[in-house]
Amino acid sequence: MAPTVQEIRKAQRAEGPATVLAIGTATPANCIYQADYPDYYFRVTNSEHMTDLKEKFRRMCDKSMIEKRYMHLTEEILKENQNMCEYMAPSLDSRQDMVVSEVPRLGKEAAQKAIKEWGQPKSKITHVIMCTTSGVDMPGADYQLTKLLGLRPSVKRFMMYQQGCFAGGTVLRLAKDLAENTRGARVLVVCSEITAICFRGATDTHLDSMVGQALFGDGCRSRHHWIRTRRPLRGQSSSWFGRPRPSYPTPKAPLTATYVRLGSPFISSRTFPALISKNIHKSLAGGFSLPSIFTDWNSLFWHCSGGPAILDQVEAKLGLKEEKLKATRQVLNDYGNMSSACVLFIMNEMRKKSLENGHATTGEGLDWGVLFGFGPGLTVETVVLHSVPVAH
Repeated sequence: MAPTVQEIRKAQRAEGPATVLAIGTATPANCIYQADYPDYYFRVTNSEHMTDLKEKFRRMCDKSMIEKRYMHLTEEILKENQNMCEYMAPSLDSRQDMVVSEVPRLGKEAAQKAIKEWGQPKSKITHVIMCTTSGVDMPGADYQLTKLLGLRPSVKRFMMYQQGCFAGGTVLRLAKDLAENTRGARVLVVCSEITAICFRGATDTHLDSMVGQALFGDGCRSRHHWIRTRRPLRGQSSSWFGRPRPSYPTPKAPLTATYVRLGSPFISSRTFPALISKNIHKSLAGGFSLPSIFTDWNSLFWHCSGGPAILDQVEAKLGLKEEKLKATRQVLNDYGNMSSACVLFIMNEMRKKSLENGHATTGEGLDWGVLFGFGPGLTVETVVLHSVPVAH
């Protein structure tokens, strides 16, 4: 008798939840300290005559809760590409040349670290999910990454361009669906971001642009890369349960980014943190199928991307204790806002601290947690996480 469709589908699907097996991170070598950045930025953009704006920008940097950031752009590179240092000069070609090569290169560095931690041959990787907000080309960064890593030509590739900060949650959700619905799947996820696409000169007419210059940095988790499987392994990171991302319509999108001749400028509104705070309970209700179990949000561990204004409002709205966003704020302090890579850096930070502090699980001793990614739209990506035992 021929097998039924149900029997075939059951045979094709994995058993058990998708699980993070390894994490790798990478940043450019160029480190810039936030205390020095206003002087550096106004010097390289030939804007030192704008003294009042420089003082405003210094205050932005002081309030950013960032100590340092990593950037591919150096003063030497900017001297060779003066159009990037102006606010409205055409410069897309030079930006594209940088990110098309640099995004997969940074991805390779992070992926190699994750694969080494995983401890299995890279030939076992069945799927690659590549995500970046930095540049667009064809064949895409996913194709270039598989070549750089020497993966099998038959590996199944997924390329996500122009998603923004929430995409760190989106790639997890997609990886979960692939791993749990494909028996034997081993999924490599890479989020790689290079701010060269949105760096631009000083302006006193669009202060939202200046906020972006004060917050964003470059990074990649493996910017991360993660291998996922159908079986949880002791001592690794988390299993997770993704939920579809909701978009909250507003009269005017509070955060946008569009490719134009001068690059991809971010346009953000001061209402963005307040809109996130207003809708945070809806996102949690959609993420947890049984929200009544978690009447105290402090009983969860938290991975939450965003700048200080977003973190402060989420913390206040949910009544979170200060330590709940400690890993999030540490990553912001050490790297700045790295767009889609942020939440994956935060996951790795919590995993590392859980091990150092002798916690029982990778979620700082807690079993359940939540990952939030916020981005253009306004879009909120919610992923429910379940931690696993720490291997001491």
